[in-house]
Amino acid sequence: MDERAARAWTERMAVRPLGGGHYAVDSQSGATYVVDLPHGRCTCPDHEIRHERCKHLRRVAIEVTSHRVPPPGKRRATCPQCGVETFVPEDSDEPALCGACTFEPGDVVLDRETGDRLVVAGVNAERADEYVVESAGCTVSEYETNAGYPGDDLVVEASYLGDTVRRETPRVYGFPHSRLAKTDERLLDS
Repeated sequence: MDERAARAWTERMAVRPLGGGHYAVDSQSGATYVVDLPHGRCTCPDHEIRHERCKHLRRVAIEVTSHRVPPPGKRRATCPQCGVETFVPEDSDEPALCGACTFEPGDVVLDRETGDRLVVAGVNAERADEYVVESAGCTVSEYETNAGYPGDDLVVEASYLGDTVRRETPRVYGFPHSRLAKTDERLLDS
């Protein structure tokens, strides 16, 4: 291991994401440098004058690879469904769901109550105790078949698989997130 690599692993440095693939690195000497990871640049003299792959660039790569800081284009967030810390796209307005809680449009999920298969249209940022079912005049959490599911669950909008296959515009329903279980299936366009 060369000297710069060894120093990247052993010296005390704090790495803070700034967004857009840029990271502030507070070095052991007390100086702070900015690393542009996508372009492989650093504001330190070792990189700017000697054109070397400095310890700061290497340290940011170590921190990203070990999942201690988000990779370029991502930000740290807490999954609103399960509370696990995750990395999500920086520019996303979608709920910051972790991989275990994410439902993508087109995913086929299982209704734990009925065993029916549903096709996900999307995940709504509203909670089950906020999302109003217009036809029933109540929220998703107040809907009688959703008794026992948390009111603070996110709402998953989905259509019954049979309706999706038979109708050009299937009816979309709101379900508490924890009522639905992932499957390995996706609705394929034929």
